[in-house]
Amino acid sequence: MSRSGLIESLIAEGVLETPSLIKAFKSIDRADFVIPPFKEDAYEDCALPIWCEQTISQPYTVAIMLELLQLQPGDRVMDVGSGSGWTTALLATLCKHVDAVERHDELISFARENLAKYPLKNITLHKAERTLGLRGEHFDKILVSCSAEEMPQELIEQLSPGGIMVIPVEDSIFKVVKDLQGSLRTYEYPGFVFVPLVTDDL
Repeated sequence: MSRSGLIESLIAEGVLETPSLIKAFKSIDRADFVIPPFKEDAYEDCALPIWCEQTISQPYTVAIMLELLQLQPGDRVMDVGSGSGWTTALLATLCKHVDAVERHDELISFARENLAKYPLKNITLHKAERTLGLRGEHFDKILVSCSAEEMPQELIEQLSPGGIMVIPVEDSIFKVVKDLQGSLRTYEYPGFVFVPLVTDDL
């Protein structure tokens, strides 16, 4: 499939709808974030292996998760499990600042190399700590690209009032909305597969 064909397919399937997000998919080339053995598969709608036994997520899934985040230009966003940097780059075209968190040094270097292909100045890459996210910080939106066994309280605490977190838990995507009083509403979208979210042995 071609790059334009992939985007048109996502639009036709109804998972890519917001004009600013469509523009982001057109401006950030997935092929720039795929390891060399899989370059020819960059526009296939499937997850692809990268380094450290991780994957670059399926475009269909990424489109769904980014639509659920309801990104705004003034948002501060945390990208947990940033991997190749593809979702980080997409987020950076849509919001004020992205803090990307990754546990593997090799992937941090890979993402830095990939992101250098674009004039994006609103990204900070972080080495993950033993606790999830960035302790003491708060974010308008949080995107998690790895599957947790249960909803992580540490990340809920880092979500600002009025914020949205999109996170896989087991085989479902959850949208977590924190209202201005700090109460939570959750919405479940089942039927997905992700690599696991790991926090120990960092």
